[in-house]
Amino acid sequence: MVFVYFLLAAAITVYAAIKLSTYADVMSEKSSMGGVLVGTVLLAGATSLPEVTTSISAVMINNPDIAVGNMLGSNLFNIFILAMFDLYFRQKRLFNEASRDHLYTAGLGLLLTVLTMVALIVRVDMTFIGIGVDALLIAALYGIGIYYIGKRPKEPTATREVEQEVVASTTSSITVKRAVFGFAIAALVIMAAGTALSITGDRIAVVTGLGSSFVGSFLIAASTSLPEAVAVFVALKLRNVNLAFGSILGSNIFNMVIIALSDVFYQNGSILADVSASHLVTAIGITILSVLVMYSVLRKDVTSKVRYIVPSVLVVLVYFASSYLIFTG
Repeated sequence: MVFVYFLLAAAITVYAAIKLSTYADVMSEKSSMGGVLVGTVLLAGATSLPEVTTSISAVMINNPDIAVGNMLGSNLFNIFILAMFDLYFRQKRLFNEASRDHLYTAGLGLLLTVLTMVALIVRVDMTFIGIGVDALLIAALYGIGIYYIGKRPKEPTATREVEQEVVASTTSSITVKRAVFGFAIAALVIMAAGTALSITGDRIAVVTGLGSSFVGSFLIAASTSLPEAVAVFVALKLRNVNLAFGSILGSNIFNMVIIALSDVFYQNGSILADVSASHLVTAIGITILSVLVMYSVLRKDVTSKVRYIVPSVLVVLVYFASSYLIFTG
């Protein structure tokens, strides 16, 4: 029955994420906030709620490997999602339409990942007010980075063209007030489903004998990233590319703060000093994928179809290679 409960929680997460991204699209179009801001802050934070509840729940049941593996694995899976949708919608060349403002978000995510990678190598088991100093540093850099990104002037983006029937059937009848209320309800549902994913995932790790590191980095990470996947798909169907990119890249930097949040509930020192070394493979994979995403956003107007899809193909290959190494490690 544990697998049934796991699938049920995943299904609820998907449904709530569809509603979440639709309401976010209304907020980005009908309020003063644009797709980049709504995607990077609001939608990214809301779709990362399963990671929050999953990681904290995993720490509370004394399984820090699932907590950290879920966070890092989700970041790896999120970039994989972006690459897969880019290949699926390859005729539209999504990276060419994305604002270069996403470079700052991706760059911050890369910096936080490298810091986490160093922490996993050095293993400094030092705490301040009960929280690991490495986790506190990650949280501090996140705050500074978000402040800096918010202060930067935004690059003007082209107005998206959406078919009239799509607008009429999805967002035109929804008011901003209704969108805000619906967004909040969907976020709460996603948070509850994330807790269920964590508990059932821990049981699956025991039943299957696959190990907490692999289950946290692959199975639970992919499941808690379902909101991001659905949110991106709906945003792209609504032709809101910046909302889609902001959701993924914003979720990745928000997920890094979950380390500090998880460390608050971890009572045995620094959480990064106590987890399996296999998480280093995931962190290296995220670093490589982040560089590929930044390169794809930076380059524009690539005429060759083959040259355009190369970075996304490399992202897919690195993702599966990393997952294989985590499984065999």
